[in-house]
Amino acid sequence: MSSPPPSAAASAESPPSTTGPHRTAAAPVLIWTALVLVYVLWGSTYLGIRIAVETMPPLGSAAARFAVAGLVLAIVVRLRRGPGALRVDRRQLGSAALVGVLLLAGGNGLVVLAESGPPGVAVPSGIAALLVATVPLLVVLLRSAVGDRPGLWTFVGVTLGFAGLVLLVLPTGGTDAVPLVGALTVVAAATSWSVGSFLSGRIRMPTDPFVATVYEMAAGAAVLAVLAAGRGEFRGFDPAAVSTRSWLALAYLMVAGSLVAFTAYVWLLHHAPISLVSTYAYVNPVVAVALGALFVAEPVTPQVVLGGAVIVAGVALVVTTERPRRR
Repeated sequence: MSSPPPSAAASAESPPSTTGPHRTAAAPVLIWTALVLVYVLWGSTYLGIRIAVETMPPLGSAAARFAVAGLVLAIVVRLRRGPGALRVDRRQLGSAALVGVLLLAGGNGLVVLAESGPPGVAVPSGIAALLVATVPLLVVLLRSAVGDRPGLWTFVGVTLGFAGLVLLVLPTGGTDAVPLVGALTVVAAATSWSVGSFLSGRIRMPTDPFVATVYEMAAGAAVLAVLAAGRGEFRGFDPAAVSTRSWLALAYLMVAGSLVAFTAYVWLLHHAPISLVSTYAYVNPVVAVALGALFVAEPVTPQVVLGGAVIVAGVALVVTTERPRRR
């Protein structure tokens, strides 16, 4: 998970909201190249988290990921746009910090915790991605709570998506059953992410999405580091004991997930219809399940296939029926 999207169809790996960016024409090959980057890179971050936490403290590794990515992004913004590029007022800073804590400390941090631990306790990366895919459904519920009444088919999609969630986590008694505590932890992460995504479009954020992300990452990393210290993750931690594959996974999360895919997503917001960009919300989970099965032999049971298909169908219906509203 990375930063929040600009629409109700927010998902696990998406950047901060913008206020209706002006779109300019771009070659279809560039649009689809950027879209594939978002599909694959954000979908693969769940597997990256799974590998990183094999030998790294979960919240500590998440704090390092966002601290480094935020610092690099701040340097790039400063070099490209000159002095004052990162200047925001106190209210914008507070809003970005709040959203960053909800998205990165609450949303991403809980997913990292859910994916850590021994087999039978840790949630497989593909399952985590499918559960996080319910974020657009939760955002619809939040909108309804404040009087914004989505259409009938949007609610049908929400109902369908949550039915898939129940199917996915329903206890079966088998060895491949989804760990219930871990699954509930991911649902809590999705709820935190949904609240952050929902608020980001309703409070006074920095107008530049890159600048907003810098402060979101800084706040999220700070809170994650405090929580990691409180859990004792740094006591006795030996960097030399971290495996090479965990270091590589963390570097991949920093660069591919938090910088490259984010930049591609923000570029897409300015050059492609939001209805097309929003398709990442139901492609990312499919990518995550496939990569988890291919690289770390995560089980893909009939229950996972059925529950995941129903969730993705519900999210696709919500994204599709919400297109006219966003236009």
